[in-house]
Amino acid sequence: MGAKTVLVLDCGATNIRTIAVDLQGRIVEVASLPNNTQPDPSNPDYRIWDVDEIWKKFSQTTGEVISRLEGYDIAAVTVTTFGVDGAPFSASGEMLYPVISWQCPRTTPVMENIGKYIPLDELYRITGLQPYGFNTINKLIWLRENEPAVAERMEAFLFIPSIFLYYLTGEMVTDMTMAGTSMLTDLQRRAFSEEILSRIGFSADIFPSPCEPGTMVGSVKGERARQLGLPEGIPVVAAGHDTQFAIFGSGAGEHEPVLSSGTWEILMVRSRQARPDEELFRKGVTHELDVLPGLINPGIQWIASGMLEWIKRNFYAPEAVRPDIYDIMIGEARQVAAGAQGVRVDPSFYGGTGAIKGLTMETSRGAVYRAALESLVCKTRHSLSILEEAGDFKAEKLLLVGGGAKNALWNQLRADILGIPVKVVKQKETTVLGAALFAMAGVGIYPSPEAARDHVKYETEDYQPGRNRHKYEALYEEYRQMFEG
Repeated sequence: MGAKTVLVLDCGATNIRTIAVDLQGRIVEVASLPNNTQPDPSNPDYRIWDVDEIWKKFSQTTGEVISRLEGYDIAAVTVTTFGVDGAPFSASGEMLYPVISWQCPRTTPVMENIGKYIPLDELYRITGLQPYGFNTINKLIWLRENEPAVAERMEAFLFIPSIFLYYLTGEMVTDMTMAGTSMLTDLQRRAFSEEILSRIGFSADIFPSPCEPGTMVGSVKGERARQLGLPEGIPVVAAGHDTQFAIFGSGAGEHEPVLSSGTWEILMVRSRQARPDEELFRKGVTHELDVLPGLINPGIQWIASGMLEWIKRNFYAPEAVRPDIYDIMIGEARQVAAGAQGVRVDPSFYGGTGAIKGLTMETSRGAVYRAALESLVCKTRHSLSILEEAGDFKAEKLLLVGGGAKNALWNQLRADILGIPVKVVKQKETTVLGAALFAMAGVGIYPSPEAARDHVKYETEDYQPGRNRHKYEALYEEYRQMFEG
């Protein structure tokens, strides 16, 4: 018998990966292939996920990992993916319609006209979710309105991780962290809302066997085991929505906010309190179900690195292809004093439109980049203040994960402007780690996911507020008025 490891099948929007994690939460092996949506055969303007293609890639990546796993026994397999997406199935297990991608535009008009089924304020009060066009509720309505035969034949709706759990085990289940992204659940009851579902013409019965993360679903069986290169009988444990497992995998406890910084920044906190009222709806707060019952994840998100990439393309075009382009940008921004030479990035930029203000003939491109960083950090501070009010807590530190955590200047600005320590979690795969910890608990290696997490040796790179942090108070007040204006 060798050392034990857990296999996490991770389906992201850009990559399909199989990752082996040992019992101390360390990455043992990784194999990856690119992922991408496909045009819907019925309409080339629509986007779907080809589940069979994804499964073939999982088979390839899993085979690669297993081929290198000498000295390890696989204790469990689990699956984590992005939220909201899924597909209708018949009782016999036939997928009746492709998985509509969250990137598909077809459901945007549905959300815009959701009031004909249920008022938007009522939806928010029940679910706690902001009205994103890709929410699962819109996919079900779209099927009812545009593919009524499919809707009538549907016996089960499986979220995308549950599709792969079904492939692995032959069992249909519904992970509650995925359900919490659907705009179909009752936030306070942690269950599907019969009221919402009846308004759109469905029953909660279409969601099979709701289960919590860490639940043993079954074991790897039959031809699917052979396709992955796994022996039959390996336990399969439910995980679910990548965001929630990233928060848990970061090491965050209650009232310890986590900022996931990438193309989007997602600021979330684990809380026992939720207040989905008109004020929080207006302020953009969304609420998702935590990996553990009794906890909720209030959060706010905004465009981040996506905006910085725009600046790179438009202000650093000659050097944009250089491997050291970010060092160049950060180096130039460091030469600019706090306040970015009076340059301000209009916060409406986060929604897709906006302006860069305060430009003069003497403005450097480094000032524009620094202004964007300062604006984003002020956005973080403003969002954190909203979450503190919503969850009735005061943040003592900020945990930081994601690609944006590589930027030391940005990190120091976060500490200075927020006025609290910023701890960059060095574990690079917090989503995968979180899912693996639940799998370990699910098969009894540890008594609970928290006990499993206690065996992880977390390392952080810490940034403390600087002596000059008071310089940013006036800047933050200026941005706060812009955010609230």
